Amino acid sequence: MKLLEYQAKELFDQYGLATPKGVVLSSREGAAEAVAAAGLDYPVVVKAQVQVGGRGKAGGVRFAQNPEELAEIVGALLFSSLKGIQVRQLLVVEKVEMAAEWYLSILLDRDAGMPMVIFSPCGGVDIEETARENPGAILKVPVNPLVGVADYTVQYLVSKSGIGGEHLPALKNLLCGLYRLFTQRDCLLAEINPVAVGKDGTLAAVDGKVDVDDSALQRHADLLAMREAHSEPPLVTQARAFRFLYIPVGAEGRVAVMSNGSGMLMSMIDLLSKKEISVACALDLGGGATKDRIREAVRIVLSTPGVDTLFICIFGGITRCDEVAEGVRLALEEGSGGSKVVVRMEGTNKEVGQEIIGRTPQAVSAGGIVEGVRIVSEMLSASAGRRDAK
Repeated sequence: MKLLEYQAKELFDQYGLATPKGVVLSSREGAAEAVAAAGLDYPVVVKAQVQVGGRGKAGGVRFAQNPEELAEIVGALLFSSLKGIQVRQLLVVEKVEMAAEWYLSILLDRDAGMPMVIFSPCGGVDIEETARENPGAILKVPVNPLVGVADYTVQYLVSKSGIGGEHLPALKNLLCGLYRLFTQRDCLLAEINPVAVGKDGTLAAVDGKVDVDDSALQRHADLLAMREAHSEPPLVTQARAFRFLYIPVGAEGRVAVMSNGSGMLMSMIDLLSKKEISVACALDLGGGATKDRIREAVRIVLSTPGVDTLFICIFGGITRCDEVAEGVRLALEEGSGGSKVVVRMEGTNKEVGQEIIGRTPQAVSAGGIVEGVRIVSEMLSASAGRRDAK
């Protein structure tokens, strides 16, 4: 789960990380009064709360010098669409004067099997460009979870980055607090960008990003409650109710893909892309899907605007092939708007599953993933030909 910026900062506050004073707005009415009640001094920064990167360059971060400008910006930003996502909340914070901007994050490095600290003295909105053009300015240090953040870790970052030894105590406190948050809240990423370096040497988290492992959310009731504030596509929410993972991929696609594993989904999307076939969405079933859950999964993906073809790849171990096939049959019988479904199955009860698909209108079996891609391609070509003939 990706937290909104103001939610990430609430966690920062809990772990002793300094953040600029701010207030969250969810209404166009009374914006200036809310800012005044929060004790904020102008100029202020108005930041759209959406789970996408590049907000500033997309016009989602603006500056207000007075209450009149604030009201104008709030009226323009709130409930607008930013990169395809509706802005339902704004975070207003005091503008911070910075002597320097750093970058600091901790992420779960699956290759190393441990948390990885990433630090740069060149933070801010152009950190991606820095990583491309000056990779030496990005420092990476693995953290042994049995040891935690050691003094030598901070000393290495200070020495290699050249920021000056006077910053060592403040950087250590910041990094240790961020590491406690990362580990205690089951994070996949905890990022501060930029870290504002004050003229007096103090450090503050001007912007933050926190991603939490979905599998651990049941241990954090407060984080589960935070998810309710997110502006998510309705199909994502519907899928979650059945413990599915629905992923919007491309607005122009006609094809949806479904499997019981993210690796298979990525392979399907790659193979379809090589055929220049755009994928609209992907759905990960997880394990042990019954026919009733499969029926709901098919219903959800075929509800995606523009989708008329579904490609399913299943390795039937815990998930039985006959259950998958029966779920597909039920969904198509209940109404699919003429959509076609291509099913590739391997594993438990494969023959029974293929028999069910064979007598299901609008569905066809594929012997393998490559054959499935070919069938999908032929279906799309045939439907395009019919439209051209009309």
